[in-house]
Amino acid sequence: MPPFTTSAPGVRPSTFRFRCIACGDLSDRAAQNFRCSHCGDLLEIIYPSFKDAVPHEANLKSIWTSTWKDRRLSQSPIDQSGVWRFRELLPSLDNNDQAITLREGNTPLYDLPHCARITGVTRLSAKHQGLNPTGSFKDAGMTVAATFARLAGFRWVACASTGNTSASMAAYAARGGMRSLVLVPEGKISWSKLSQSLDYGAVTCQLRTDFDGCLRLLQELVLRAPVYQLNSINPFRLEGQKTLALELLEQLDWQPPDHIIVPGGNLGNSSAIGKALLEMRELGLIPRLPKLSVIQAEGANALVRTLREAGGKCLVNVQAETRATAIRIGNPASWRKAVHVLEATGGACEQVSEVAIAQAKAEIGAEGIGCEPASAVTLAGLKKLVKQGFVKPEESVVLVLTGNLLKDPDFTMEFHRGDLFKDGVDEKASSALSPLRHPPIILDATLDAVIRTLEQAEKGQAEKS
Repeated sequence: MPPFTTSAPGVRPSTFRFRCIACGDLSDRAAQNFRCSHCGDLLEIIYPSFKDAVPHEANLKSIWTSTWKDRRLSQSPIDQSGVWRFRELLPSLDNNDQAITLREGNTPLYDLPHCARITGVTRLSAKHQGLNPTGSFKDAGMTVAATFARLAGFRWVACASTGNTSASMAAYAARGGMRSLVLVPEGKISWSKLSQSLDYGAVTCQLRTDFDGCLRLLQELVLRAPVYQLNSINPFRLEGQKTLALELLEQLDWQPPDHIIVPGGNLGNSSAIGKALLEMRELGLIPRLPKLSVIQAEGANALVRTLREAGGKCLVNVQAETRATAIRIGNPASWRKAVHVLEATGGACEQVSEVAIAQAKAEIGAEGIGCEPASAVTLAGLKKLVKQGFVKPEESVVLVLTGNLLKDPDFTMEFHRGDLFKDGVDEKASSALSPLRHPPIILDATLDAVIRTLEQAEKGQAEKS
């Protein structure tokens, strides 16, 4: 069976082209594995019209930023999307009703005063993508990719996932009247994430392999069946995800922070954010590039090792193992794109321990915000970057929190009950985290018991102060 392409009726490639990230080959169509027909590397989407816009960038910035702001007051579904609101920088639709949207994006930018004191960085904030409709940053990319899957005439969409992608894909497929197939590693994702896919009607397969094995199988499947791939290999996904950076810069009045720090898993998100930053600078929307840094878990540190051991020239695969399940990936598909972004922005790549992740997660929770474990690598990594002198105390930093606290409640409960590292290699090191734990207290149902507990809590807080 020949490869299925995205050039089916309804898709207008005239507004964009596919470009190979390695050999630079240009094409108006892409096979279903989204790889270059010449060298086999990944594709990205480019916009030839951007070159025509650059000479008029001063007027363009004024017009676009005003338009994007005005759309926030619109009642149109496509304008209420924090992704499609920036559609001048996305692949074009024939009409606005074609977009599959759940009003994604429009996520808050929070100040983090408590975490700022801990790190010594005075201007620290968090862009919380966990407040998207399905609870993760994946929704920003899925609205675009699912839309173009339907425009290309596909009835089935599919993904390999550690949990967040499957939840997002299943939701957008259901919203768009399509069927979804989910491939997940058995026993290696949070039940909270898996339950979302089930509720949204996905055909969910738990495979006896890891995420990388699921992705390999998916790549074979899409070349043999009329199934559209919605992993971040799909460049339409990254086009949607890049709007995170557009929205962030809009919230900062188009003044870039000094640093943006993101978690590193399959590396699509860091690639998308970096692509947006480079496009914004090219179009005159921002005067300079912030440094984009990627943080990984020590047990899933393929990019770290790729840079340190191979100079970023070839991927160093790892057998991934971390409780931060969203980034438990040992063979990241977008590694070459991420290396390019790090080089272009002057960012850093670091790794952090399981104990450091748990500590950072609790510290973010103490801000009243909360996040899933993978998001917390950003704060843990910031501490290392400050200690190394890469981030200066007077510089501004934005952490990208990719998932909601409720994505992995088992991690949170085990941490607060003191069971997260019990009988493991990190048990001794984790003892220092006791002041951050707040286990539930079982009491007799009497007023005196509750008052005594309240007094003890008040005394404990005074001693900490």
